[in-house]
Amino acid sequence: MKNFVKLCLYLSIFILTQNPSMAKIENKIVLKVENEIISNYEVKNKILSSLILNNQEINQKNIDNIKKQALESLILFKLKKIELSKYNFKNNPKQINEYLNLISSNDVATLKDKFEKNNLDYALFLEEIETQFKWQQFIYKIYSNKIKIDENSINLEIENLANNQKKIEEFRISEIEVLLNNNDKDKETILEIKENIKSEGFELTAIKYSTSLSSEKRGDLGWINSKSLSPRIYSIVSKMKIGEISEPILSQNSLLFLKIVDKRLSEPKKIDLVKLRENLINNKKNELFNLYSRSHLSKLKNTSLIEYK
Repeated sequence: MKNFVKLCLYLSIFILTQNPSMAKIENKIVLKVENEIISNYEVKNKILSSLILNNQEINQKNIDNIKKQALESLILFKLKKIELSKYNFKNNPKQINEYLNLISSNDVATLKDKFEKNNLDYALFLEEIETQFKWQQFIYKIYSNKIKIDENSINLEIENLANNQKKIEEFRISEIEVLLNNNDKDKETILEIKENIKSEGFELTAIKYSTSLSSEKRGDLGWINSKSLSPRIYSIVSKMKIGEISEPILSQNSLLFLKIVDKRLSEPKKIDLVKLRENLINNKKNELFNLYSRSHLSKLKNTSLIEYK
């Protein structure tokens, strides 16, 4: 029965992508997440917008590769939307514009034009972004008493760094992050991701599987100061060579693969210590935020009614 559902979903996406005008005619429900629906129109929009953002060709192979991750991403989006409906969080236009400029290389007008030319719904794409930033507000509000940073220890760390005048390690890292089901399917997911990395490469696998926002940038996290990494992550990446991919890193509710894209040593005199302090605090907060966000989402997913139609 599940294979039949998947086949129907595949066919509906194929028809819509071959004939975009049919989106207005065929807008069927693919599944329900509690009282929220996911239509094949939304699935099509998610798949094609992801391909466009990652400069991938829109063809059936790429559509097939990304459809599973797109549907999972939409399920998480609906779960967040349902949870946020209980509160009254406001949009932060500045934060949203900064993110849009980041993913469009400071050319949001061209990004919107791509959506229009490909007959895609930019409003749906924007709603996902707005929901994600509201979700951040929600997690910080709910878990603020647990998201605390010892700034004195960070000040000491920065002071030692300045006094020792040692070169600082920096890593260019990409990631694939997946929420776990905490059952036997997790082993299948690990094997599936490993095989996909071998056959299609890390970046395309990030687009296909990762539930992190970094999937929109092929998993790229940019340059990260070694001091910003948790001891556990640093102990792993410090031993990796450029181009190497880590074994799966398991936490309570998620699975993480890391790739070292590049590494370098920076002179202390070239480092903005004020900026470094700010980055250290933000990275440690984000690490805790991601932990509680994954945990909260996992609980919601396990307790919510998700029905395939």
